[in-house]
Amino acid sequence: MYKGEVSFNDISINVYEYNTVVVGSGAASLNAADTLYKLGQKDIALITEGMNRGTSRNTGSDKQTYYKQSTSIKDADSPLKMAQTLFNGGAMHGDIALVEAALSLKSFYKLIDIGVPFPHDTFGQYVGYMTDHDENSRASSVGPLTSKYMTERLQEQVKNNGTDIFDRFLVISILKDEIRNDAIGILALDIKNINKENYGLSLFNCKNIIYGTGGPASIYYSSVFPKSQSGATGVALEAGVKANNLTEWQYGIASTKFRWNLSGTYQQAIPRYLSTDKDMNDEREFLEDYFENPTDLVNAIFLKGYQWPFDPRKLSNNGSSMIDLLIYIETQIKGRRVFLDFNKNPNCATVNGGLNFNILGKEPYEYLKNSNALLKTPIERLEKMNPLSIELYKNNNIDITKEYLEIDVCAQHQNGGLDGNIWWESNLKHFFPVGEVNGTLGIYRPGGSALNSTQVGSYRASEFIVSKYTDKPIELEELVEKIREQVIKKIDLIKRIKIRIDRKSNLFEVQKELQKEMSKIGAFIRDKEKIEEGIVAFKMKFKEFTEIIYINDLKELPTVFRIYDMIITQIACLSSMLEYIKKGGDSRGSYLVSDNNGSYEVKIDNMVFRFSLENDFREKICETAVEIDEEIKVSHKWVNVRPIPDYDSWFENVWKEFREKEIYKAIW
Repeated sequence: MYKGEVSFNDISINVYEYNTVVVGSGAASLNAADTLYKLGQKDIALITEGMNRGTSRNTGSDKQTYYKQSTSIKDADSPLKMAQTLFNGGAMHGDIALVEAALSLKSFYKLIDIGVPFPHDTFGQYVGYMTDHDENSRASSVGPLTSKYMTERLQEQVKNNGTDIFDRFLVISILKDEIRNDAIGILALDIKNINKENYGLSLFNCKNIIYGTGGPASIYYSSVFPKSQSGATGVALEAGVKANNLTEWQYGIASTKFRWNLSGTYQQAIPRYLSTDKDMNDEREFLEDYFENPTDLVNAIFLKGYQWPFDPRKLSNNGSSMIDLLIYIETQIKGRRVFLDFNKNPNCATVNGGLNFNILGKEPYEYLKNSNALLKTPIERLEKMNPLSIELYKNNNIDITKEYLEIDVCAQHQNGGLDGNIWWESNLKHFFPVGEVNGTLGIYRPGGSALNSTQVGSYRASEFIVSKYTDKPIELEELVEKIREQVIKKIDLIKRIKIRIDRKSNLFEVQKELQKEMSKIGAFIRDKEKIEEGIVAFKMKFKEFTEIIYINDLKELPTVFRIYDMIITQIACLSSMLEYIKKGGDSRGSYLVSDNNGSYEVKIDNMVFRFSLENDFREKICETAVEIDEEIKVSHKWVNVRPIPDYDSWFENVWKEFREKEIYKAIW
């Protein structure tokens, strides 16, 4: 609700007031807004950089997975069993794993009730399939665009509820009561109304913030995150919100012109991999340089369908992750371009223009046979197994039946992120990070568990707010007194930005340079010395931020703040990576840590990659905190993972605690 204007150094800023402000428009934020309303808290607003910009709406895969407790009669399952699977992935708190498991079916059935068409059989069973890091058939899907269906249906609910939506508003600061360490407001840019008078600044006075801004999508150059998604992890870190597991990401093969994961049938069709120089000359099938025989080569390609994320454990014995490493050498070291060709088979596996099926291993042969896809070319096999995968690219102006598909090994998802307890409340009280921006997921997560986490976390935050944090925001006069210095600091930052109307701004050049460096030193190949050098360089860029950038027009302020946020996040992530390596951490999850004394060795041309797998510290979590004055300081604390709770859940006792609201404990 609009409450008027307040003045900071003669700059008038519009003020809005709500019990709860939800930030973001992805699956987590939309579910939070809808849940708050359905549970009775209607004094809410949703702020978004753009309703159609987020990752949930713009990404997917061959068969985008939603992971939940099994509902099929053939799979004996329980919340405890699913929690154990999540917990076994390492560096995940057991109590959070139990919550995500216990509420998975509630969240899944809500999506079904609002129209997400998850398939069931004649008997009403929502049958599933086994995903990675899973021992049950817990996975379900509605195809390549599962999360898009989710956001569309959830947005319909929010729209029907009549919730206030502030579209094209960019959050640039989380405002807090520094004495109580409570979140009490948001400073945002009204992107549509940026001007010389107040820069489009808008103030939201609120009791609670549910923060669903997605993963820090902009920090890498080689990325499968949609270009419209940037993330806002740095804004929260700047406000003192702790993070955990910032080391943990997933990286895998993806197309770069249209950003999309190339897992599943894209690999099981066994396309040809080739590289060229920058001008698409000097074409060569580079995989043949490493794999000694065609059987190992085509088997590795096929297995990338199941084993899409890079995994250092899958480098030995011609494992599928060798393909990721070979692509890295071509793109990052040799400076070449890499493509998939679905119109020809790998040359070493071709007989009379078709694939030599006699060289296939048992698994790929039986898969193709059972799919009726023992066909001549990759594109024929792909069309037989998954015609929608071809149509997807055609809808994005790429015809893979006629042209090469440019690829790289890209950042796809951050498993770490901002810290939260079992109600998703952070160390900054009244601030609830939900969805990918929240770092619940540990090292090895089952495929699709991230979508479940968006729904469970946003529900839990909403339930806690409705039960415990129903008060109105503080009075406006008190708010202004508490946040004055924080707001003035942002105004001063804006005033220091150079405006050069005689030339094009350099924002994208600066951003691209930093992103490329992050992809080189802080992605799935990590070296201690290079990260140390990178941190020094990134910190210097942050210190000199307003000196090295310039803009042509005030309308570019949103990009300025996105880059500002990006650098904070890059520094925090690199610092966490360095902390892990200095502690003695070995390769784990989806990255390789270079180790000159490593137990394993991979030789490619004149390059040697040595690494170890023994010390993965899966029973600990690295918490990270950021302090910003003129410079940026990052500190770390290692904590033991909390176990899965083992307690007596006697019904009468639980009923009593529920009635008396004793269940709403901020357990850490």
